[in-house]
Amino acid sequence: MSELVDDFAAIYPFPPKPATLTEGEKADLRANIARLLKARNAVIVAHYYTDPEIQALAEATGGCVADSLEMARFGSSHPATTLLVAGVRFMGETAKILSPEKTVLMPTLHAECSLDLGCPEAEFSAFCDAHPDRTVVVYANTSAAVKARADWVVTSSIAVELIDHLDSLGEKIIWAPDRHLGRYVQKQTGADMLCWQSACIVHDEFKTQALRRMKKLYPDAAVLVHPESPQAVVALADAVGSTSQLIQAAKTLKQQQMIVATDRGIFYKMQQACPEKTLLEAPTAGEGATCRSCAHCPWMAMNGLKAIAAGLERGGVEHEIQVDETVRQRALVPLDRMLSFAADLKRR
Repeated sequence: MSELVDDFAAIYPFPPKPATLTEGEKADLRANIARLLKARNAVIVAHYYTDPEIQALAEATGGCVADSLEMARFGSSHPATTLLVAGVRFMGETAKILSPEKTVLMPTLHAECSLDLGCPEAEFSAFCDAHPDRTVVVYANTSAAVKARADWVVTSSIAVELIDHLDSLGEKIIWAPDRHLGRYVQKQTGADMLCWQSACIVHDEFKTQALRRMKKLYPDAAVLVHPESPQAVVALADAVGSTSQLIQAAKTLKQQQMIVATDRGIFYKMQQACPEKTLLEAPTAGEGATCRSCAHCPWMAMNGLKAIAAGLERGGVEHEIQVDETVRQRALVPLDRMLSFAADLKRR
């Protein structure tokens, strides 16, 4: 990607928000979903950034709420023969890569991710071909086809450790797709990294000056930041990490107030982890800026109760994830490398 495009609105139009449901309609849908899950021998795996009622539904029906990799891991080890992935499309693809024998459904196949959209396989492959001396490391927030082009897949929770390891071997890196996470990792490791220039539409909106003002209003609060945020925002953090790492930080930090700079969907599990603490949304508007995502991914919001029920009831081409077998096998190689590396980290 030769130029950074900042007008995400022009390139990635936001989907319409799901219609508001009455409490009675929600209760009926939850009951129907529970019935359909049993009929299909299915389980819901939901991301931290889905709406709280979807995370609660996953928990209540024996599923899980986690980051994208843990969602796929849970699905691969669960006895269910069908996985309903409440998240965005690359998460469904990752689940299918690890569980090819299972049916993987999504509430909608139109739930996208700006990082995935911002790293098309053909353009990225040409970029890699232009730098054949570099090891290709891609973030989990990419398509199966991009993963298949990579040497390594990585999550934000182990990105620093993996790049530090590769740097110690003298390897030069191509990093994709998130420029903010790439810069954060590069700063932490000093590695020779050539970064693809894409960004998350949610994390890219957190504002430095507005956050400084918020810190003045809440001087005793800890600031928790996902490394997909701009580096000036990361510099203000008391804790920087992945979704699961931020939940753990909220639990262990001594402060009673937390200013959280990531998708507000995380508040559901974070509040469970530390119910006695006050969680505050970091600002996504300020200095004349207009909040578009307002700290919530618009594609994650597509995973509503009606869409989940439709996915389970209809299945088929509108809802089922398919990954070409050749692509799947190639993508599995860098995924397995990451899983082995992560396992080694835990044993250290």
